[in-house]
Amino acid sequence: MSSSPSASHAHFAALSDPGQVREHNEDALLCNHELGLWAVADGMGGHQRGEVASALAVKVLQEEVGQGVDLLMAARSAHAAIIAAAAEDSASRGMGTTLVAVQLHGIDFKLVWVGDSRAYRISAQQVEQLSCDHSWVQAMVDAGEMTAQQARQHPRRNVITQCLGLPVEAFEPGFVQGQLQAGEILLLCSDGLSTELEDAEILDLCTQAATLDGLVSSLVNAAKQHGGKDNISCIVLAPALPAEPVSEPRKRGLFGHLFALRKRA
Repeated sequence: MSSSPSASHAHFAALSDPGQVREHNEDALLCNHELGLWAVADGMGGHQRGEVASALAVKVLQEEVGQGVDLLMAARSAHAAIIAAAAEDSASRGMGTTLVAVQLHGIDFKLVWVGDSRAYRISAQQVEQLSCDHSWVQAMVDAGEMTAQQARQHPRRNVITQCLGLPVEAFEPGFVQGQLQAGEILLLCSDGLSTELEDAEILDLCTQAATLDGLVSSLVNAAKQHGGKDNISCIVLAPALPAEPVSEPRKRGLFGHLFALRKRA
């Protein structure tokens, strides 16, 4: 876990845990405040090759963005690098990874994702999912053939339609950009968190938290208490937050403090 201000005054906290069932953690985190770049990658593949794919994804992403490549093209480069690595090693065939990554400069963000790792924008009032899963159940929801709640319980809910490393004809990462308003934070997470926690539970934990470090601990622990069937990883980001713990957390809380800081900025 870590929390630090960046050159653009962003603060973050990050945590990754193997969960309650898996022996190995195949998730990878990227936290580079100098580049204003954060990412979560959830690897898949036999013989622990998932962790190879996720590590390669965040490595290439960081290198590409560090050389001035835009975020969307950097994700495409990571996809190509994983395909190339799998072609060179028969043991790595079939490895891949989901990815959700954000560049945050001041209050402006660019977001890219592939697969079912997610990004949320959260305020004291609501949780808004910014990404849209590349999954079979999401396609059914989009077609009106099932509800979002039915999708959460469906036996095929973990079947994804895109990932980095999967050679498909129409590889198309999701992309959005926008701004954070006063008191809002971003949450990036693997499906080990989003599968276990409903939006209302995430919001409750966010409003109860006093610091970003405390928030990532609460989110991961709650996912583990709900079963923790997969690796659990999350990063939370805020454009401005004091380095010291929030005073009187029960009175003001994390969102109240963030909003007050932005109002003074």
